[in-house]
Amino acid sequence: MATHAPVGHEKIETSNFLMIVLILLTVAVGGIVEIVPLFFQRSTTQPVEGLKPYTPLQLSGRDVYIREGCYNCHSQMVRPFRAETLRYGPLSVAGEFVYDHPFQWGSKRTGPDLHRVGGKYSDEWHRLHLNNPRDLVPESNMPAYAWLNKGGLDPADLAPKMKALRMVGVPYTDSEIAKAGDDVKGKTEMDALIAYLQVLGTARK
Repeated sequence: MATHAPVGHEKIETSNFLMIVLILLTVAVGGIVEIVPLFFQRSTTQPVEGLKPYTPLQLSGRDVYIREGCYNCHSQMVRPFRAETLRYGPLSVAGEFVYDHPFQWGSKRTGPDLHRVGGKYSDEWHRLHLNNPRDLVPESNMPAYAWLNKGGLDPADLAPKMKALRMVGVPYTDSEIAKAGDDVKGKTEMDALIAYLQVLGTARK
């Protein structure tokens, strides 16, 4: 019995290679259509009023935050729901994160959202909490980070880091970069992490 060559949908459905190519093409086009316009929207590319780049100490604290995996349990995004804004404050907007590379929005909340934690507690509260969370929050399952008190910061790390961030749009000046190392001398990783936490979400406050 004679057979006929597949046509149209039948040709696509019977060829694994062609199906894979067309799926990848569809996903690529869809992704481009959704992502590219964001690079030209003012709301996603312009900093909100009052937003400042991280200081050298805050930048070092952010690195500690990422290194210790804090984002695995704490988001930095207030969602656009009434229950969220009542508990955490104003919802998060992209303009607050234009100097974050990468941003730390996250999605997991084993612990509370941290986006508006800046200024909510004193430095001493954060120090006590990081040394032993259960001293302040008995039900906490967060590990202690007391050893951050012994971790020093390397002043030589800051200038290259800030130069790299300037290349992607963070407006650090030459003078800020030149004196960055001096700003962290004698500081511990605990000091840096607290400085970072204390600035989170403060631009819109």
